[in-house]
Amino acid sequence: MSFPENINSILEKVKASDPKNCRAWFNQLRLGGFEGGLMRIECPDKTTAGYLEENCKTSFIRAAQSITGRLVSVEFISNDNTLTPTGNNSKSAAKKTSARQDDVTDDVPYRLHPDLIFDNFVVGSCNRLAHASCVAVSASPGNTYNPLFLHGSVGLGKTHLLHAICCDIIRKNPDAQVRFLTCEQFVNLFIKAISENNLPGFQQKFRNVDILIIDDVQFLRNREGSQEEFFHTFNALYDGRKQIVLSADCSPDEIADLQERLVSRFKWGLVARIDAPAHETREAIVRKKAALRGFVIPDEIAQFIATKITSNTRELEGAITSIYAMAQATGEPVTLELARNLLGYEQSPQKQSVDFTTIVDAVAKYYKVRLADIKGKGRHKSIIVPRQICMYLARKLTPMSLEEIGVNIGRRDHTTVMHSIDKIDLLTRDDKVIKKQVDEIVTLIKPA
Repeated sequence: MSFPENINSILEKVKASDPKNCRAWFNQLRLGGFEGGLMRIECPDKTTAGYLEENCKTSFIRAAQSITGRLVSVEFISNDNTLTPTGNNSKSAAKKTSARQDDVTDDVPYRLHPDLIFDNFVVGSCNRLAHASCVAVSASPGNTYNPLFLHGSVGLGKTHLLHAICCDIIRKNPDAQVRFLTCEQFVNLFIKAISENNLPGFQQKFRNVDILIIDDVQFLRNREGSQEEFFHTFNALYDGRKQIVLSADCSPDEIADLQERLVSRFKWGLVARIDAPAHETREAIVRKKAALRGFVIPDEIAQFIATKITSNTRELEGAITSIYAMAQATGEPVTLELARNLLGYEQSPQKQSVDFTTIVDAVAKYYKVRLADIKGKGRHKSIIVPRQICMYLARKLTPMSLEEIGVNIGRRDHTTVMHSIDKIDLLTRDDKVIKKQVDEIVTLIKPA
């Protein structure tokens, strides 16, 4: 087959084979040429080119080879024919100070995501302060809320806001020196610099930026050397009026084994918490995530997803991806009944046969604790674990929402319930004793 006149036939195959990564802006892609087995695909900007390079290259290659009947490689280019930058700005990343120091940047880190911008962030009561503070920081880095510390459970939008800050700052000032990475990457690069006797190079890269953004800073716990290095990096940037933005799964005070002087500095600016979204916000998120795929989701399905998935945005997006994939595969409208079955939310006899009181009674009997203690405020481990198991099993064995579980377990908020569920879920995978105890409790609840 010859070189296709447009990209539509390739896009149709990509949408069918890779619905998870397809986006509405794919319609802006253009074929830029085909020479020597290399197909060039023109993208609106460097960020979208980078997204395609990282997430979709294999899908495009397979589609192009299927269409042309030839061995084809694919290159994504922006209008100026350069590939996208990562979290380091492309201009700043191109500056070479020494061969030794450049080694430090080889592994760094985030590639900015075209979806994760302020315009695509759904604002609700759960995240209004965090969103407003991030917009303020991007408008005036180093002068407002420095440092900015975001915290909340997984999948609530922290990383989205960090990407949005980067995208907004680089859009306004392409020469800004931006470094965006996870705390794990920071620690690994620090260890690498020590092993290669290149600590000055590491410090040069992290202490001479305009904006430093670190995701999941709780990874510093129990790492004394990394905490010491980060302390001095923080001081150098702060004293130079450079912007620092951090995120974690908990507040600074709750990060275990973190030096008090770091805890204090993390609280110098603004600490903003992100909570789980309420129903209306979840429904708006569903619609927004669907629209990013060019998918108009029926009202009843959007409401259904928002009702059934209450934990985090990532699960909402996973549900949308499943439904979108089905729509692409069948070419037919997705009904509410099909969405129920597809997402596994059809009512099962087992869930209908278990109520919350039965769960709490079984847990209290198993651990020999009082019902009043489980629903009370006690913080002793002998009470906390049974209480968390009650919430975990309620989520697994009943159709109760996080809010309903919280009300029935001593009027706790949904973030506490979510944390408890995540904690026991992790323990059942990593701790054989807890796994055995939970299994035995389930047997007590459902002897059949």
